[in-house]
Amino acid sequence: MLNSATSSALTFSSTPNFYRSPSSLSIVLPNPKSIILSYARSSVLAVMEKAVTRGHLTVADSEGVHHFGTRSKGCNDVYLKVVNSDFWMRVLFSQDLGFSEAYMMGDVEVDSLKGVMDLWLDNESGMDNLTSAVSRVTSAISGLSNAFLGQTRSKARLNAIASYDQSNELFKAFLSQEMMYSCALWTEAEGGVRGDLISGPTPGDLEAAQLRKIRYVLTAAKVKPGDRILEFGSGWGGMAIEAARTFGCEVDTLTLSKEQKALAEERIKAAGLQDVIRVHLMDYREIPPSFEKAFDAFISIEMLEHVGSKHYHDYFRLVDFALKSSNATAVVSASTFPESRYSGYQPEDFMRKYMWPNSCLPSATALITAANTGSEGRFTLEGVENHAAHYPRTLREWGRRLDANVRQDLIVKDYPSLKDNAEFDAFRRKWQYLFAYAGAGFAKGYITCHMLTFTRPNDCPATCD
Repeated sequence: MLNSATSSALTFSSTPNFYRSPSSLSIVLPNPKSIILSYARSSVLAVMEKAVTRGHLTVADSEGVHHFGTRSKGCNDVYLKVVNSDFWMRVLFSQDLGFSEAYMMGDVEVDSLKGVMDLWLDNESGMDNLTSAVSRVTSAISGLSNAFLGQTRSKARLNAIASYDQSNELFKAFLSQEMMYSCALWTEAEGGVRGDLISGPTPGDLEAAQLRKIRYVLTAAKVKPGDRILEFGSGWGGMAIEAARTFGCEVDTLTLSKEQKALAEERIKAAGLQDVIRVHLMDYREIPPSFEKAFDAFISIEMLEHVGSKHYHDYFRLVDFALKSSNATAVVSASTFPESRYSGYQPEDFMRKYMWPNSCLPSATALITAANTGSEGRFTLEGVENHAAHYPRTLREWGRRLDANVRQDLIVKDYPSLKDNAEFDAFRRKWQYLFAYAGAGFAKGYITCHMLTFTRPNDCPATCD
């Protein structure tokens, strides 16, 4: 019982006092953010407890250390340290996108990005339980927006600006000499698709594998000296230069990136091929009437990811428009989804938010169907190849070169904000995350990489009788 005369906690007077002085009893209300953080932390940890059944995960933060899964000899054993408690909210509300943002911002540290990606994909079904009502709504909205608005003509140019109108010095730093920003093809000459892991990378390996890829595509397109090639997606001119220099072809190539066009034309002129290669700053939907039935071959290397599911039909209708009616071949390659994962409504994720806005991975079946309907049956499917096994090593090679060559002083003139060390660190982590994220996707079969070859009906195969 309180002593009414001497209590130090409360002092009463004969006159009611509805105000408390600073020295009076204080009531501390919980900070709303701390409540949300606590809820997010406990929710994420609860999901991990059930989700991680393959491999072992150690999570450490300011409140303790937690272990998930079973540690065994040779298992994927991942250590994750939470540096900033905002990590928990990012993951709860945005799942893998939230994790990518936490990594870029330095809110979390991991001993192996590849290990984290593999663990996530190995336990993907359980990780789906992280999805919140908020994220389901935002995913649905972003998926619809991407499908219906993401690849309009005006949006396509903005997408190109965000994806490729960046520092050419950045791309020079990690791409091969041909500057191919696509999957290379590895053979035993470089030790195969795991040669770098078994015997270590060798200087020139990436250049050899990328040149092989270009020549493989050109051979599949059956080009010969004097042929005219149409290319959608110039890159920095790697394919066009090789087609003209080695195969004796004439090339018209399209890009929406001013930066790519400028450097491609510089490289073409340096090779002395400006009279046989034309780089057009043009949307593929704007090809001129003069292109009708003017080309012997059509090539597009990993540009279809920027077309969008609504536009596949028109894409192939225009390829049919441009190719000659006989003795003509089209070769297209793209990162793809397996049919079981494909949807025309693809919500925002790390790739679509930070690397290639509004991109949409097709499936091989979706492209084959669109080629048939878009051409009104005037294409014959000749070949389907999946090069996914070749992509992880390509990405590892890019990652090594990025780490070795990308310096703050090299690219700060193109990215003034990167003068700030924290901004530069986040920039580097973005690219490191990309290479690990995509590499795990290809290695685990989450995404694929198809090359499709089409010919005209009744075009004769190689002499066989």
